[in-house]
Amino acid sequence: MSDWVDPRHPVTSAVTALARELADPIRLTALQLLAIEGPHTLSQLADALGVTAPRLGNHLARLRTAGLVEVEHTGRHAVYRAAAPGLGDVLTALSRYAHADPEAGPRRAGATADATRTCYDHLAGRLGVAVFGALVRRGALTDDGRSLGPDPTLFGELGVDLAAVDPGRRKLATACLDRTWRLPHLGGALGRSVLDAFLDQGLVAPAGGRDVTVTAEGAERLPVLLPGFTPS
Repeated sequence: MSDWVDPRHPVTSAVTALARELADPIRLTALQLLAIEGPHTLSQLADALGVTAPRLGNHLARLRTAGLVEVEHTGRHAVYRAAAPGLGDVLTALSRYAHADPEAGPRRAGATADATRTCYDHLAGRLGVAVFGALVRRGALTDDGRSLGPDPTLFGELGVDLAAVDPGRRKLATACLDRTWRLPHLGGALGRSVLDAFLDQGLVAPAGGRDVTVTAEGAERLPVLLPGFTPS
């Protein structure tokens, strides 16, 4: 008999308990950030998720009790990390299933939804996907998006000083699956550095919430930096 057809089986109980913890949006996004982006302090997580530290702390306590999150105290800081390396794969699979559309392939240039926005603290949407694709094509990133490629000069052209990027406990780079385009955009410390560089240069500007708008300066320069990208 399959484990899944017996509600009394321990596997069924374990999966049910996992689903219960993932049912809350704050716990789900906190766990996703830790699993994909790497360890964060409580304040870093709270800033990225846009919630108060006390509220987030309660959710992290539940995730710790469930064995999904671990914490390490370093001086005055508590650093949280995902407890199992396979959690990122599980959450990515859930995200793909939740946004699956059997009638449509990945969105390409010309789609209007989420053209420019942020995902936590890095660029997402069409612009984020375009940045990732350009970095891989130019050899600035490896194909899996996890480390620098043989020719990282495009980062400098985008305004990122690689020597100044300090990931700390965080991953240097991640290929974060875009929720709308179902293609990767750049996360990790490098992803944040690209967004900061674009903001500093006035290529993009905050537009409320997680939305970002391409400025007139960006509309002129970004298509040159990212061949194939159009701001509209």
